[in-house]
Amino acid sequence: MTKRLSPKDIIALGFMTFALFVGAGNIIFPPMVGLQSGEHLWLAALGFMITAVALPVIAVIALARVGGSISLLTGPIGRRAGLLLATLCYLALGPLFATPRTANVSFTLGIAPFTGDGALPQLIYSLLFFALAMIISLYPGRLLDNVGHILAPLKIIALAALGIAALMWPAGAPIPAIGRYQDAAFSTGFVQGYLTMDTLSALMFGSIIVTAARSRGVYDRGLLMRYTLWASLIAGVGLTLVYICMFKLGAGSGSLVSREQDGAAILHAYVQYTFGDLGSLFMALLMFIACLVTAVGMTCACADFFSRHVPLSYRTLVVILAVFAMLVSNLGLANLIRLSIPVLTAIYPPCIALVLLSFSQSRWRSAEGVFMPVVATSLLFGVIDGIKASSFSSLLPTWFEQLPLADQGLVWLLPTLLVLLLAAFGDRFRTPRRVETMS
Repeated sequence: MTKRLSPKDIIALGFMTFALFVGAGNIIFPPMVGLQSGEHLWLAALGFMITAVALPVIAVIALARVGGSISLLTGPIGRRAGLLLATLCYLALGPLFATPRTANVSFTLGIAPFTGDGALPQLIYSLLFFALAMIISLYPGRLLDNVGHILAPLKIIALAALGIAALMWPAGAPIPAIGRYQDAAFSTGFVQGYLTMDTLSALMFGSIIVTAARSRGVYDRGLLMRYTLWASLIAGVGLTLVYICMFKLGAGSGSLVSREQDGAAILHAYVQYTFGDLGSLFMALLMFIACLVTAVGMTCACADFFSRHVPLSYRTLVVILAVFAMLVSNLGLANLIRLSIPVLTAIYPPCIALVLLSFSQSRWRSAEGVFMPVVATSLLFGVIDGIKASSFSSLLPTWFEQLPLADQGLVWLLPTLLVLLLAAFGDRFRTPRRVETMS
């Protein structure tokens, strides 16, 4: 018999969802947007929050509608294509980029000011960080207790303190917008939102949220959908508040750092300016908790996904993923960000297309006939955008620069919409699927 969650558990589930999302990227990239967008701050912020708040919430809801399984979400594009796309997402969010980045950012902001940023301190810290993440990840059934009731509230308190300080005690006045923010603030913010990896994270965390609810005896599909909706809305509100505070923090930090500084440097400069040496201790605690929770969520989700596709147990994969992420994290934060930008630029468009199309799946006579060309088109042009954002941009022909929205990193958008219209038109002339009935 299915159970119902108490209001306390619903709030804890929402806090857990919020805590899973808010990691390294959510804290270091918004201050960069705030610093560099200048007088166009809120236009850039709107674009950023579409890919970093709205789409992740929608993705969690889309996953809940199909029972929390990414394989069911990708079903209309075919089993092999769906598995390939899911694998790319899990690898990017797991051992290749996002999980190692949690250790990099928490070390850079919290530990390096005391130990220096040498290779040995970073190695020791990454060993301890991923050992703890591994231990917590070995018990996924306890995530609601460990994360929702303990770590998430601590994380929220620490973020609230930093956010209130950013709103009440800005370091200075905004500087004029620079770079693409001068002429294309909205689209630049939109693309910068990719770097948080929140939409991709939602495709991973959806299964964790459903699993956490089931651990409390909730099996009814309608209840799971309802609780997931509440959890994602709580997380969405929390993310919005965090980003607003981080935008303001960055916008007022122009007098503390140069315009080209990354988010980690902006945060460190602001905390040192506002709180002094005590601020460094505060930042160490904040980043450790924030990044640890996200690392746990990513490790759990990756281990669960790959355990269904490779002949290794969940626990074995947790150990392997933690060790691999620890090794990759020692490449350094700058190298990880530089390597991740082209990959995220390439795989984000098909994920966005797939999530949005999933809500219309029942409306098509042939969902496969609509989903496959649309997702393939978004991937093709996403790869082109990814190449442009990489060190291989010189390989692209000169005519590419003349394509609509090419200068804004959104060349995939118009072709994808065009193919969607053509596929929708063609779907109207398909023979309706025959439904067999038993006599």
